[in-house]
Amino acid sequence: MKALPYLAGLLGLAVMTALVLHQGVGGIAALLGNAGWALLLLVPFHALPLLLDTAGWRTLLAPRDPQRRANLPFLFWVATVREAVSRLLPAVGVGGEIVGIRLVKLRGLDGAATAASVIVEVLLTVINQYIFSALGLVLLIAVTASSHLGWSILTGLALSLPMPVLLGALLRYGSVFERLEKLAEAMLGSRSRLAALIGGSNLDAEIRALYQRHWRLLAALAWQLSGFVLGAFETWLALYLLGNPVSAQAAIAIEALTQALRNLAFFVPAGLGVQEAGLVVFGSMAGIGNDVAISLSLAKRMRELLFGVPALLSWQWVEGTRLKLALLRKAAAPTESRG
Repeated sequence: MKALPYLAGLLGLAVMTALVLHQGVGGIAALLGNAGWALLLLVPFHALPLLLDTAGWRTLLAPRDPQRRANLPFLFWVATVREAVSRLLPAVGVGGEIVGIRLVKLRGLDGAATAASVIVEVLLTVINQYIFSALGLVLLIAVTASSHLGWSILTGLALSLPMPVLLGALLRYGSVFERLEKLAEAMLGSRSRLAALIGGSNLDAEIRALYQRHWRLLAALAWQLSGFVLGAFETWLALYLLGNPVSAQAAIAIEALTQALRNLAFFVPAGLGVQEAGLVVFGSMAGIGNDVAISLSLAKRMRELLFGVPALLSWQWVEGTRLKLALLRKAAAPTESRG
């Protein structure tokens, strides 16, 4: 199983490379060159939809953090790290959430409350992904005036909808993490560190408490959906800079459906090949040439690297500083005891 992300990544890289070579490196380079340095505007712009998403997370976490130790600026930084880990590292989609929980716990917040906020936030993200994808399909049908493929995709989306609904019901009523804790105790012993880490009953209780805060759930859902829609402006701006402007409706449709495809193939690191194929398919339906679609994908990947790598470096700096301080305290402890 550990090899799956690497194998999927290599296959995705091969698909991406084949698409670039098929469309012609020279033509794609010319498109990117004509857009020039203006494409760097995608990097600071990405902070806006991510900030809206972070506001949704803060809304869920706020009742368990009245002292605001994990305030919005801090959570925004954690969100950049979460995104960078999930998108740039072979972490099979959930690594960013685990890192995010750890970083927030370092601020002194309760681990179960922090984990519950992240779990519920991820569930809301799945719901919003369905809403955003459905919006994208409707807009694609309107833009292309062709309903055959669009309604086929929408039918598939509707058929898969019971999965997040079932997951939500299990989290609300099923004591999922308490059962996982008992399973860990049975397999590894009652004193196992894994069983202690899960803290199943507390985590289930925190999730149920969040489910009772209906207005906070709706507010978080609205913040996230606003971030989804605003994020589609990245596609609109990039296509405008690449000399192939499209309507706002087409930009939302392309972004929504490509993002849905990438999330579906969550096991492929960075969505290599998946994003490119999605942009080619959905872009062509919206009247975008394949060379422009590949150029758009490369511009997005440039933004991911320029936005994500500094976040990863800052995370490593924080972890390295904590490790250094821990080693200094450990080295100083024998001296103090002798004194």
